[in-house]
Amino acid sequence: MYQLIRLFLFTLSPEKAHDVALKLIQFGLSVPLIGGILKKSFKPEHTKSVEFAGIQFPNIVGLAAGFDKDAKYLNLWKTIGFGHVEVGTVTPRPQPGNPKPRLFRVPQDLAVINRMGFNNYGVEAMVERLKKRPQGLIVGGNIGKNKDTDNDLAEDDYIFCFQKLYDHVDYITVNVSSPNTPGLRDLQSEKFLVPLFEKLHAIRNSKPVQKPIFIKIAPDFQMSSLKKLVTVIKQLNVQAVIATNTTISRENLSISPKEIDKIGAGGLSGAPLFEASNAILATLGIELGPQIPLIGVGGIFNGYDASEKLVRGAGLVQVYTGFIYEGPWIVKNILKDISYN
Repeated sequence: MYQLIRLFLFTLSPEKAHDVALKLIQFGLSVPLIGGILKKSFKPEHTKSVEFAGIQFPNIVGLAAGFDKDAKYLNLWKTIGFGHVEVGTVTPRPQPGNPKPRLFRVPQDLAVINRMGFNNYGVEAMVERLKKRPQGLIVGGNIGKNKDTDNDLAEDDYIFCFQKLYDHVDYITVNVSSPNTPGLRDLQSEKFLVPLFEKLHAIRNSKPVQKPIFIKIAPDFQMSSLKKLVTVIKQLNVQAVIATNTTISRENLSISPKEIDKIGAGGLSGAPLFEASNAILATLGIELGPQIPLIGVGGIFNGYDASEKLVRGAGLVQVYTGFIYEGPWIVKNILKDISYN
């Protein structure tokens, strides 16, 4: 059924289709009888809770950051069956993001290219929505810096968001890996991360409940650079690593270089990212060992893809582009097909 709906959605611009699709699902759920049928159809039949970073997750499948930037659809994600949702990336102040068009489908490759640029309504607005979050849904907050904040002052942005979100989410992810905010990936360094995490942990330790802090990394590392980052990660006392964000690479695409150039800059997600993110994940699994758990992201469309992440060391997985191509039954289908080890 979703394949027919997708034909209609793909006639719209990607950003418009995103809003229309979520509102259509919400509307369907609100209609008597139809809503009950939909809820039943979304409910996973094969599920298993898992403990990860000290939190009990209802199942292993989460929604990656970037899909619900402002925490607008939390009740919907719970109904669809997600074990957790990561909202954001959120910044201290509202910002419009990069100029449109900034989101592009590459359907022949089951991919998306985006250069959204942390468009969001700001952390204060997110907190107000999180105050009304549904019971039973694990929610993480993904934090970043405003585009116009100089890297020398970026620490202040992360600390501000961390403090505002802390009491309203189950974990917080530090995002220093988006390719769509100029200079952000330069913050994946010992010089920036070590003092930042020392301050975040000081805040965390002052709280009555000590919630996990995660870090999300990029897939675009040479092995030597990745091992340097691993050395840094070991100093941070993080409770988990999310691997990976989108890639600036244009490998594994079947569209022509001319078409790629026409789309322009942005992070690539979806099927072409699968192997690269798996390679990063596997290396992290070996280098970090069981002491620092991992979340696998990148190119997950079905239970096989999710299983490949688990084999490489992930304890949880997150989907993004897969939801666009597979639709709202993706959680149910992944959990049905997956093989638990």
